[in-house]
Amino acid sequence: MAEGRIIKALSGFYYVQSDNQQFVCKGRGLFRNKKITPLVGDYVEFEPKDDNEGYIMEIKERSNELVRPPIANIDQAIIVSSAVDPDFSTLLLDRFLVLIESKHIQPIILITKVDLLNEDQLENIKLYKQHYEKIGYRVELVSSKNQDLLPELEPYFDEKVSVFAGQSGVGKSSLINVLDPSLLLETAEISKSLGRGKHTTRHVELMKIGNGLVADTPGFSVLEFREIEAEELADSFPEFNARMHLCKFRGCMHDKEPKCAVKEAVENEEIAVFRYNHYLRFLEEIQTRKPRY
Repeated sequence: MAEGRIIKALSGFYYVQSDNQQFVCKGRGLFRNKKITPLVGDYVEFEPKDDNEGYIMEIKERSNELVRPPIANIDQAIIVSSAVDPDFSTLLLDRFLVLIESKHIQPIILITKVDLLNEDQLENIKLYKQHYEKIGYRVELVSSKNQDLLPELEPYFDEKVSVFAGQSGVGKSSLINVLDPSLLLETAEISKSLGRGKHTTRHVELMKIGNGLVADTPGFSVLEFREIEAEELADSFPEFNARMHLCKFRGCMHDKEPKCAVKEAVENEEIAVFRYNHYLRFLEEIQTRKPRY
């Protein structure tokens, strides 16, 4: 029996990296019966056969997992937002942040296409950068046309497994191409008629960038809070989390309750109004969603 990590899944085959060798493995029938699907990122025990093939016998416990993209044991998520084309959206960025935070994955924010901004637009983006940095997030403004990005961003990937997230068309694949041109990921122009990018990333694969592994994943088109309960939502807003113990009522939802420390912080401009408004919007979305049976 040998141990390794799944670095690619394609058509029912799992490519397992073990030391310096790669094995093409099938999953045991037992997994299907238990409705367990091996995921890219899984640590596994497998039985090697001749010709670098094998069978996955056991999947180790996961520290986290994402459904879309299907991937496990992630250290950090690089959330890519474009400054323009599509326009920068704090609502969309906060949606990603909440989903990533709820999985206990460290987010890093990259705002791309800043080379396409005029001075006023750039100042506006820099203000948002300050807002998010004040919360404690790491934010980088980048242009994927900058051929010297690797020294700037490589430390982020060091010894980490990272997943790229962001809506279609924000330039995730272009960014990875700049970080490592040998990967030559297929990129697509934004489909102007549809207003969204074409899905160019067809499978999940962990690729080596610097001393880390990075997954390029399809752009998310549906970002729903299916797995987050209303009572848990504030946990995914770090600046709310830091003040919750000061609220008068235990279990305060920071909405209509009196003597709420979060609402006081919004009034005192310690918490950005746009973040609080997004929280209320997400809260309503969760409270009014249809129950799943």
